[in-house]
Amino acid sequence: MNQPTVVIVSDDPEFSGAISSRWQQDRGSPAFTLVSGDLCNGLSPETFDLVIVGNVRDDLQSSVIKTLEQSGKPVLLVQDETAVEEKHPRLLTLARHEGWLETLVLLASEVLRRYEAVTRLRRAEQTNAVLERQAALGRYVIDMRHNLNNALTSILGNSELLLLDAKGLPAQPHSQVETIRNMALRVNEILQRFSSLEKELTVAARQNESEIKSKSHAAAAW
Repeated sequence: MNQPTVVIVSDDPEFSGAISSRWQQDRGSPAFTLVSGDLCNGLSPETFDLVIVGNVRDDLQSSVIKTLEQSGKPVLLVQDETAVEEKHPRLLTLARHEGWLETLVLLASEVLRRYEAVTRLRRAEQTNAVLERQAALGRYVIDMRHNLNNALTSILGNSELLLLDAKGLPAQPHSQVETIRNMALRVNEILQRFSSLEKELTVAARQNESEIKSKSHAAAAW
């Protein structure tokens, strides 16, 4: 896992410094970017994984929260009261109380872990979708192989018959028939490679299945 980046949006340097200093005491702490409330509009969602908001000017807080929520990244708000939850139900809020800093680090760490897990799941789903499309195309080619072979057999057979009667063909048509025959042979070679690949994939799938069964039996015996 790459080091995550946490943006702390605050107009109070002590607030930002307290969070970053405390979190950096733990192993695997994230990288921090400190931003004031009036500059958060310039943040790119691709550059951070979590936003912590606190001690932002009252006239900016609403617009800051709205802007950050549109980023699609988790937003954690630290404040003295939690009434903002009614307007922003997706917002994570933490009331400032004794020991709030320790709670914040624990909560934010868990949010980052969950966000990373969701991100990995989405990437896996996207990769799986691509593989499924490729597999469907491969199955279609394999299913159509028989029909293609029949068509190629006809093309090759007729082109060979025409070439046997070379005396009856002028030079240009003779050359064109040779080209048809040669291209058909190339297509046939490609189809033969598909057949070889299908066999290799079948053998690999059987070996993988066998290994999985062996590992399952070993685990059961253990």
